[in-house]
Order: sequence, then structure tokens, then C-alpha cells
Amino acid sequence: MKKVKIAIQGELGAYSHIAVNNLFKDAEVKTCSTFEETFRQAYEDDSYKIIIPIENSLAGRVADIHYLLPKYKLQIHGEYFLNVEHNLLCKPEATINDIKFVRSHAQAIGQCQKIINKNKFQPIISADTAGSAKELAEGNDKSIAAIASDLSAKIYKLKILEKNIEDEKGNVTRFLIMGKNIEQPEFNKEKKFITSCIFRVKSEPSALYKCLGGFATNQVNLTKLESFSVKNTFDQANFYLDLEGHLDESGVKKAMEELGFHTVTLQILGVYEASTFRQK
Repeated sequence: MKKVKIAIQGELGAYSHIAVNNLFKDAEVKTCSTFEETFRQAYEDDSYKIIIPIENSLAGRVADIHYLLPKYKLQIHGEYFLNVEHNLLCKPEATINDIKFVRSHAQAIGQCQKIINKNKFQPIISADTAGSAKELAEGNDKSIAAIASDLSAKIYKLKILEKNIEDEKGNVTRFLIMGKNIEQPEFNKEKKFITSCIFRVKSEPSALYKCLGGFATNQVNLTKLESFSVKNTFDQANFYLDLEGHLDESGVKKAMEELGFHTVTLQILGVYEASTFRQK
């Protein structure tokens, strides 16, 4: 059977890698240094899908993703919610008393302040969590620890000094599964769907109010609405929107038609089954 090919941002052992393992059995994983490189991989080679984080329950949206979505025009065909569990990793021979520095991504450092302050560790900011674990494994300094996943510990043969060191539980990251030339699933009233789009409003009074009116009158529930500036301007904004429903449903179709009437641009990113995580 042909392996599924998935591109992710970050090194092996990243939380994106865990999402891949949970979704696909025995996938072929390609690591990319940046989110743009990840998007480009699927854009230039349609045999690849990508799994990218779009938002986190504690840290909010992931930088750059909203600008890359309209640029590469990949289609969303699924979502996945992952409980993020940070771990303190060290060299196999090290003990907690050896640790003076801790290396990780800025968000992971920010989410693990209690253990850092308790032990008076000096934080070192790195590009990603799994990359921090890889650097630790390749070095010889046992005074440095890394904050990363348990998968990173397994891959790079590091010791887990302490598990689940995040300050707050309920740290969840939402991932999108995207690709090129993906067909929209057929409507099935027994299933729940999410429709995602990006739009730019006309530069006129009450423009956003007019755009959203159709969702109210057609009783369509919005689960996410977020603005981000158009590059090189401060007077225009794009909006990312998630709604509950399928484009073939009457109410959704009418609401989207009204949205299109009041926008300068409207790009449908995808229609896909809602994750069962949303039912919790």
C-alpha cells in the first residue's frame, strides 16, 4: 500500500509529527524549516499533504499561517485537535541539579514558567521544540535541558526529567490537514461539517456588519472570525471565518451568497468534517 506523504514544519518529534502519527499509520514525513516551505511543498508537489497548526487554546493564532492560506490556495480537508504535553528533557547522564539552561520555542518557554522559575533556569529561545531536543542530543553540554514532546525524547534518545510541565492543563492546538486539488465531501445530514473561508470587506461604513447579516438571518453559527491586516497597509483587513455547516445546505448557501455580495474577495478554503473534539 502506498504511503501517505505529509510535510510538516519543524524537526521530527514536533507536535505536528505527533498529529501525523495519530492521524495516519506509517506516513512518510518530510520536515520543513519554515511554514512557507511547508506550504510550498504541497503547492509544487500535489502528492503531499501538509499538517499545520493554526491556533492554540492558550497562545492564540499561529503567526504567518493566515497570510500563507490565501497565497498558496491549498484546500482544507480536515482538522485535528491535539492536547499538547510539554516535557523537560536532558542528556541521559544528567540530573536536575546539572541543569542551568532550558532551550525551546518561545511559546513553550512561556507555557512552562513555573518549573523554570522554581529551578532558576535560564531560558534559551529556539525555532521549535523538537529542534531544541535535536540540538541537545547533538551537543555535549549536560547543563542544558529542552522542553519538547515525549516523541522527541524517544527519537533523540534523551531522558525525560519531568513530564507534563506546562503551567496550565487544557493546552490544545488545532491543526489543519491541507492539500492541492482536494474534492469537497458530499453533504450528509448525519455528519457535522465546518466551512472555512477568507474574505476582504469593501471599504465602506458598516461593511463587516453587512457581511455578517446573512449568517444571522439564515441561522448559521460562526465558530471563528479573525481579522488580519493586508500586507503593507493599515486601512484594509482580511477576515478568516469558520462556520458550522456545509456549502450545500440551504442556509449556508444563502449566507455565503450574501457575504460574496458585500466583499471585495472571497476564497473558500475548504468544507470538511468537524472534529469530534468539538463535541466535548
